[in-house]
Amino acid sequence: MVTSLHEASHRIFQERPDILAPVFRVLGVPLAEKASVEVLTPDTTEIRPLERRVDSVLRVTPPDGDGFLLAIESQGRRDPDKPSSWTYYLAHLQAKYNCPVLLLVVCQDKATATWAAGPFTTGIEGWTALSTHPLVLGPGNVPVIIDPEEAAQDLTLAAFCAMTHARDRDIGAILDALARALDSTDRHSARYYTELLEIGLGDSSAGATWKEQMMVSTFFPGRGTMMEKAYLEGEAEGEAKGMTHSVLRVLRRRGIAVPREAEQTIMECADLEKLGLWLDRALTATRVEDLFTAD
Repeated sequence: MVTSLHEASHRIFQERPDILAPVFRVLGVPLAEKASVEVLTPDTTEIRPLERRVDSVLRVTPPDGDGFLLAIESQGRRDPDKPSSWTYYLAHLQAKYNCPVLLLVVCQDKATATWAAGPFTTGIEGWTALSTHPLVLGPGNVPVIIDPEEAAQDLTLAAFCAMTHARDRDIGAILDALARALDSTDRHSARYYTELLEIGLGDSSAGATWKEQMMVSTFFPGRGTMMEKAYLEGEAEGEAKGMTHSVLRVLRRRGIAVPREAEQTIMECADLEKLGLWLDRALTATRVEDLFTAD
């Protein structure tokens, strides 16, 4: 079953491939600097009507030398059917791309992480035909980041840390560090990681904590911080959009024609005071031009 955590914990590798460098250091696997990363199709279905799909597949190519594929799976619990699927994924991808393949399994609890490490063997007693050895990321080896300055240095790793340690007792401190780091970053990054964590943590207790920490009142109201500005701008933008629709609705209900140019002028206005004036005029106007009289 695909969950919000399931989606977010592998999507972050697709959208922020720079996370591979610190992750590979944690796993003790060498990764060349400045290696390029390409997202490949995760579909490993054959002609048979049986769908097989790995969460993410990345092609990692170092500046010099041969590259490899990295198949990424997010696993929330033990699943006796998974080992055979993982073995299939690895064999199929290697045959399809003629390239070495590694499997990375992301877990949220230590018991699942221990199980996912395998090895999982295929064969009969006394003889192993295939042996699958996944690389595993979980609470046991993903670093805990509770220092806002450290989180600000690598927002991607800090966000991944929060998703991996969502069930830990330190999750409050982890989320607080990330929230404070986002308060000092650019608006686009802040929105991306805020939304990613909201999706990834879902309806869990950690998700509820994250939503509380994203409230402006949690931080420093009135101090003009980036998060406060983004919040207030978002509220104003939403209010303005609602008022533009109200102005147009009143005009149309009163049978007043609204040419395309006038509609565009109204819809593009973000000045709440002006929109309020236009709404008042819309109640008595006989033509749309009356709204803009003496503006």
